[in-house]
Amino acid sequence: MNSPLPEGRSPVPPTARLRSLDALRGFDMFWIVGAGDLVRGLQKISDDGVVGFIAKQLQHQAWEGMHFEDLIFPLFVFIAGVSLVFSLEKNLQQTNRRTVALRIVQRSALLYFIGILCYGGFSTRFEDIRLLGVLQRIALCYLCSGLLFCFLKPRAVMGVFVGLLVGYWALMSLVPVPGHGAGNFAEGANLANYVDQRYLPLRKYDGNHDPEGLLSTLPAIASCLLGVFAGLLLKDPSSTDRRKVLLLIAGGLGCLAVGWAWHLHFPVIKKIWSSSFVLVAGGSSCLLLAAFYQVIDVWKFQKWAMPFVWIGVNPITIYFGGRFIDFESLAKLFVGGPLGAACGRYAELVLALTSLAFGFWFMRFLYQRRIFLRV
Repeated sequence: MNSPLPEGRSPVPPTARLRSLDALRGFDMFWIVGAGDLVRGLQKISDDGVVGFIAKQLQHQAWEGMHFEDLIFPLFVFIAGVSLVFSLEKNLQQTNRRTVALRIVQRSALLYFIGILCYGGFSTRFEDIRLLGVLQRIALCYLCSGLLFCFLKPRAVMGVFVGLLVGYWALMSLVPVPGHGAGNFAEGANLANYVDQRYLPLRKYDGNHDPEGLLSTLPAIASCLLGVFAGLLLKDPSSTDRRKVLLLIAGGLGCLAVGWAWHLHFPVIKKIWSSSFVLVAGGSSCLLLAAFYQVIDVWKFQKWAMPFVWIGVNPITIYFGGRFIDFESLAKLFVGGPLGAACGRYAELVLALTSLAFGFWFMRFLYQRRIFLRV
């Protein structure tokens, strides 16, 4: 007869899929694909009070500082780090490191190519191709973090993480930029933007530099490694659920404290993915993961999170498929025209919510039929 589990120990095997991680990924994707329409709908109602505050949080900070919207992308990079621990460790148990490393390279290359397609692919002039973007950055972060996880021990990976943050700060602070000097973090005057201007070919999102540029990819890898550390904690069979949650909370609060302290010398800036931004975003991601894990996997309150799970197990479909399925046009068939006009200033919000409802229905349809698009 099997012995009972220690108090607080999860009955789920360490290799089992975490429902909370799928839900958190879906929660993140929800804001990626639906935040813009919600912002416009909320702003039509009011720019004051609670609604105004929410609408403001769903807009990117212009430069320094951080809104909720600025957390969405680094949260996904963090989740990618958590996920690769579960997927790669299982693969490493079944085959050798060389085979796993080859799979990491192949998956990263495919994701990078999908990123190229998402920004127009080869449908426009060659000069308009965007080599670095959201999916491309995720691909590069997954590639580097996955290989580090395969070939280095956790303590060495921690050394790489610290080296990336400190090294990036040193480069940005000490290397002079022609015409601006060293330690200038203003837009267009910092080293990351200068490197893009000089060495990043083809189209850049912000004119002569890119928020997903060359140099800022280094600290983005550190964001993914933070997720790796969280994944190693969650996968540790010797830790109780209570200890896992407490360590995630402690780690999250610690990162927030150090990040905002570092902000005084190296500001929190998403567009150059500053080292302080890595810690602030990573700390927030740890706290969100702790909350989702506690509620969904420990307390087993799962029904409310199923819509997010539908999205979370199929993120490429909702991100890339949105280019082919126009949920907004479909929603207008139901709440457009005279009905939309009757809604007055709420019309755009009603349209956004209806469009999101169709998106959720579509993802539920795929989930129930076990149709998943994966790379």
